[in-house]
Amino acid sequence: MSEENNNLGDDIKKGAEEAAETVKDAANDFADGAKEVLNDVSGENKKMLAGILGILLGSFGIHKFILGYTKEGIIQIVITFVTCGAAGIVGLIEGIIYLTKSDEEFYQTYQVGKKPWF
Repeated sequence: MSEENNNLGDDIKKGAEEAAETVKDAANDFADGAKEVLNDVSGENKKMLAGILGILLGSFGIHKFILGYTKEGIIQIVITFVTCGAAGIVGLIEGIIYLTKSDEEFYQTYQVGKKPWF
């Protein structure tokens, strides 16, 4: 029976690793596609787009991808899955912060200064 439990544990571990790799690949594919589409978006439009998407879809980290923070976007997606969506509050807060900053302050902080979180 102990050997069966070990085999089951190994199967679960392997399945979890494969699922994590699939999520990572999907996030990278999404990030690449988003970069292509959003390369021509100007600074003010990025602020508005990132803010609105942060509020509406912040748990998926889409606002991070818009600003060019691929690694942070993937982290946001993984944390959202791990916390069953509770980490979506981060995107909501960031979206509000983006929209309340002046255009110049947003540009200096998130595009020049590359501040990835809050």
